[in-house]
Amino acid sequence: MEEVLAGLRTELTGYCYRMLGAGNEAEDAVQDTFERALRAADRYDAARGSVRTWVYRIATNVCLDLLRGAARRALPIDLSVPGKAGEPFGALLPAGAEVRPVPDRLVLDPAQDPATLVVRRESVRLAFVAALQHLPARQRSVLILRDVLSWSAAEVAELLDTSAASVTSALQRARATLRTVAPRPGDVLDPSDAGQRELLARYCAAFENHDVAGLVSLLHEDATTSMPPFAWGLLGREQIGLAMAAPEAACVGHRLVPVVASGQPAFWQMRPAGDGFVPFSLVVLDIADGRVINTTTWLEVPMAASLWPLFNAS
Repeated sequence: MEEVLAGLRTELTGYCYRMLGAGNEAEDAVQDTFERALRAADRYDAARGSVRTWVYRIATNVCLDLLRGAARRALPIDLSVPGKAGEPFGALLPAGAEVRPVPDRLVLDPAQDPATLVVRRESVRLAFVAALQHLPARQRSVLILRDVLSWSAAEVAELLDTSAASVTSALQRARATLRTVAPRPGDVLDPSDAGQRELLARYCAAFENHDVAGLVSLLHEDATTSMPPFAWGLLGREQIGLAMAAPEAACVGHRLVPVVASGQPAFWQMRPAGDGFVPFSLVVLDIADGRVINTTTWLEVPMAASLWPLFNAS
């Protein structure tokens, strides 16, 4: 059983991430699922369905329990009222308020065919996961299983102990809701895209050289930025440029280390400390049409749940 569970870990973590909207919670949910499955292994009945369906049923129940009574997560920029450059960061976001990133290695299988991998990357993008949070939990499960993981209506019905007709009806309602809360635009990371590679290389070089004008030139006119755990945000290239140019915002000597977070280009921002560097923040970019349209900077500060262990666990 343990070998079977290990083979399901990546896809199951992706499922729980889309359900819950946070990488740390998804990992915890999968661990809980595996512990429950191992305790109940002697009661598994192959005549009632595959091991995969049985384990997904456990994971779904774990997620439904965690979502019961929980507030809807949203993108950090949607949780703030855009302010002006130079204004204080202000209040902290409530714990669990924002959709949080996850390392691609935990939720995506690089061995999948390229077309499937593109769909899966899009479905863990922060904006898409935030849109999913508008759905009631069971509808969310149906849509992920049917439209993302390509389960049949009969398979989902078996998992949820309902009929295929009910699954189809729930899927239609979920799709209708998603059309009304369409995810913010943005491109997934595509290593084969030369234009994307050039944009990210220019962004990294401008940042490390503290070239504010160069950074601003890469932003869309209506770009946004936010900095969780603070309920702070800016709207517009001009305001972001003013904030970057402020002496207190200078990050001289900081370095950017490329990573992939939720299917999007991202960097660990590392600040000098002694003879080396320590994590300062995780910067996740939304890009579209050759411009950066949003930056979200998760600060590695004591009042925030740290992302460093999640992204750097062996």
